[in-house]
Amino acid sequence: MATKTVAGDLIDRLQRIVGPGGVHHRPADLLVYEYDGSVEGAVDTARPLAVTLPTSTEQVAAIVRVARDANLPVTARGAGTGLSGGAVAREGGIIIALTRMDRVLEIDPIDHTALVEPGVINLELSEQTLPGGHFFAPDPSSQKACTIGGNVAENSGGPHCLKYGVTTNHILGLEVVLPDGRIAWLGGGAADRPGYDLTGALVGSEGMLGIVTKALVRLTPVPAATVVMLAAFANIDSASQAVTRIIGVGILPAALEMMDALTIQAVEPAFHAGYPMDAGAVLIVEVDGSTDEVREVEG
Repeated sequence: MATKTVAGDLIDRLQRIVGPGGVHHRPADLLVYEYDGSVEGAVDTARPLAVTLPTSTEQVAAIVRVARDANLPVTARGAGTGLSGGAVAREGGIIIALTRMDRVLEIDPIDHTALVEPGVINLELSEQTLPGGHFFAPDPSSQKACTIGGNVAENSGGPHCLKYGVTTNHILGLEVVLPDGRIAWLGGGAADRPGYDLTGALVGSEGMLGIVTKALVRLTPVPAATVVMLAAFANIDSASQAVTRIIGVGILPAALEMMDALTIQAVEPAFHAGYPMDAGAVLIVEVDGSTDEVREVEG
């Protein structure tokens, strides 16, 4: 924990990097950064010495070097929606909040890729690529708020991971700031690269191996047709057996979700989605593909 004099010097050094408006250090401003989306009490909270809001890779690297010289822990943070405590600071450490690095730098509809900064919102990336016939497949439940950098750190997934996989399946390359402040590029546009899969090692490392400052992501073409179906069952066992049969006949749904009776009875009165209240379980199945493929599944 830095003394008051040392803390003041550190704040001055950080402000010289990102400007006075890019450093929070007052207790009232730091309070929100003591938490993330994890359940209260599940993760120990701590107040950082400062929160920095860089706008470039070079600024991130400079902040990391300052923290290294002062022997202070650094925590990278996106939107703070994670449930594992990965964005919660260590006591007296420095948070690098990446929300101001929020540009989509390049969209390549030919190679089906996009180069983005870590603060880009997950859903906004899909919205920007949709006019060109693409979307970003990993879709956590927090996709309206969570960032691509946070997705990389947590290897996030969502309902569509059954068919499309999780974040690591959609990352081709990463620009990262290493723990010593050096900047490195891992991976690249080629799908099959020689050597160690350093990109794959970094995805899901929760910022422990480096801080992502750019990501080259794989985009997925929007399917020609999509259909969502609901099936009711007497009990969970019957619904589970249906899942086995669906996969067994070679149908790979885009998304597949099961709800038991307790969940149905909690959700339906509140949202009036049309779930059968007398069902022991339901399956919600989303199938996509060519028009002919979807028609065949619909029967």
